[in-house]
Amino acid sequence: MHELGIIVHISRTLTKLADEKKLSKIGSVTLEVGEVSGIVPDYMTDAWNYYKKKTPLLAESELRMETLPAVTFCEECGNTYETVRYGRICPRCSSPRTYLLTGSECSIKEIEAC
Repeated sequence: MHELGIIVHISRTLTKLADEKKLSKIGSVTLEVGEVSGIVPDYMTDAWNYYKKKTPLLAESELRMETLPAVTFCEECGNTYETVRYGRICPRCSSPRTYLLTGSECSIKEIEAC
């Protein structure tokens, strides 16, 4: 379960930010999670609920997640398309010369401090 490792990293980032901004409590954290990131939302929530008990700054916080769609770009024809629906091969020109534009990321979008 790599979700716990992600939560630990996010917690460290939030602790550093709280120190810099003189925050005593975080009310909520919103993450943008890519559709093909491999992150399981239920596992993230479970890991958050477990870890926040060990971190006073996050003790009363809520984790929110927004899913970012996976979008692939075709280098051959310039088409962008839904990765999950069509995979690696471009549905317009059948080229395998494609790469993922969005959908694999996990980033902090918003922090609500109290």
